[in-house]
Amino acid sequence: MSKKSLAEIAKEMAGIDIAILSTHTENGEIANRPMSNNGDVAYDGTSYYFTYEKTRTVSDIQRNPNVALGFSSETGLFAERIYVAVEGTAELIRDKAVFHQHWTSDLDKWFENGVDTPGIVLIKVKANRATYWKGREEGEVGL
Repeated sequence: MSKKSLAEIAKEMAGIDIAILSTHTENGEIANRPMSNNGDVAYDGTSYYFTYEKTRTVSDIQRNPNVALGFSSETGLFAERIYVAVEGTAELIRDKAVFHQHWTSDLDKWFENGVDTPGIVLIKVKANRATYWKGREEGEVGL
């Protein structure tokens, strides 16, 4: 199994906006949903996602902060797709100053009053382990 640095993988992940976020439900099942990086795609081992406080995603994280993220690059005529699987720890952030650091105007269509929208929360996922697949190559990401 090969090993690439986080910087090498981050270059290949540039432009991947949508990730699949997986959490553990109260019944022990795994729940998956697409989440947008909101243009915050310069991957450094930490990802941020906005959502509403009263979602299953938030209640799952409050109960068990161990989550997974799945990333898949766009494919092109001569491009090799990369897949990245991240295991991490989620944290719920409710600080508007931090919201401002990760806010983009695209979020306005989801959150009508911007960072002042009642009931929004920012999910921060810090990677503990990451693996990748590209063509026949697979390996670990040095975090």
